[in-house]
Amino acid sequence: MSDREKIESALEQFFADERLSRRRFLGRGASLGLMAGGLATAISACGSIEGVTKRRLGALQQAAAGVNHPKVPIGTWEFSNWPLYIDKKVLKTFNQRYGGTVKYVEDINDNYEFFGKVRQQLQDGAPIGRDIVVLTDYMASRWVSSGYTMPIDRKNVPNGKNLTATLRSPGWDPKRQYSLPWQTYATGLAYNVKLTGRELRSIREFFNPEWKGRVTVLSDWHDSAGLAMLMRGIDPTTATVDRYLEAIDYVGQQNSKGQFRRFTGNDYTTDLTKGNVAIAMAYSGDVVQLQSDNPNLRFVFPEEGAMLAIDNMMIPEKAAHPYAAEVMMNFVYEPEIAARICDYVNYISPVDGVREILLRTDPGVGRNQLIFPDKATLERCHGYPALSSGDELLCNQAMAKVTGA
Repeated sequence: MSDREKIESALEQFFADERLSRRRFLGRGASLGLMAGGLATAISACGSIEGVTKRRLGALQQAAAGVNHPKVPIGTWEFSNWPLYIDKKVLKTFNQRYGGTVKYVEDINDNYEFFGKVRQQLQDGAPIGRDIVVLTDYMASRWVSSGYTMPIDRKNVPNGKNLTATLRSPGWDPKRQYSLPWQTYATGLAYNVKLTGRELRSIREFFNPEWKGRVTVLSDWHDSAGLAMLMRGIDPTTATVDRYLEAIDYVGQQNSKGQFRRFTGNDYTTDLTKGNVAIAMAYSGDVVQLQSDNPNLRFVFPEEGAMLAIDNMMIPEKAAHPYAAEVMMNFVYEPEIAARICDYVNYISPVDGVREILLRTDPGVGRNQLIFPDKATLERCHGYPALSSGDELLCNQAMAKVTGA
């Protein structure tokens, strides 16, 4: 067994043994640590994707034009997702209604780590044993552009009409032929008002010397560099790789001055809840949960804007049960089912009508601006960029130097 294989095997065992939750694992910033640990191969392998892109993407577009997945028995099929991202009772409801069995696996702890586990099959054009995978938009974009996904037969997903208008046409999948959003989350400013002594509104607070040593910043450059650019009036969604590298360098300069206590993934929650820091770069859905333990915690969509990311459902190439996957997609886009999921995970639902249901069934959640931000707030949110694999690698390497990963 090679060193890389040993590392990957150890990581897989670690994830299985620890049963890390999506809110406690180093999450979307973990890829930097994985690079340092020997999985840079998984990231650099993204570069080899481009060698097969034209051939596979052409075939995929042709398939999308005439996609037809006939109705068949649901059977036993597999759904890979992030930990703690659904109320398991929803899965039981699905099985009871449609028959068959969904094998729901919480084996996506990081976008790059998961890609590393299945990349060889994808590159070989072989099935990966999953019928739905849920990946964050920058990785979902890579899969679509590389022909690693199967087109969705939208005739089997009539509830797709319930997708909120703002999410219907991302640049990397403008007709939503290969993806449907699972949940959305925002990255913004969390703080302990008891420690700050005042309300905060600006991204500039992360770099304010007043809080030196009492700030945590996310190690995922999509978020930290993205917010740094918003502070300077630059749209991170359309920014070039040079802009991102400049922003990463700025974050590094601030770190060298001792501004940050540390870089984090989802583990910022510990320092924030215990009062070890006054300010944290945070995910909106997490703070909803944390406020029940510490009522002094606040989360704001900064006045300059916030980062908004989407976790997307996709059917991998050569999936054995595409019809079952589409039935599930249709199922979770029923407003009543989507409301049950939202009520459990407390992230921003992509389905219209969910808020109205929760205002009746769980008014506290239905009124929560972190879960249902208003239109003006959403207009200040910006998506992740769709950089090339080479540019992604450059940013990963630059951020790894900053964080010491």
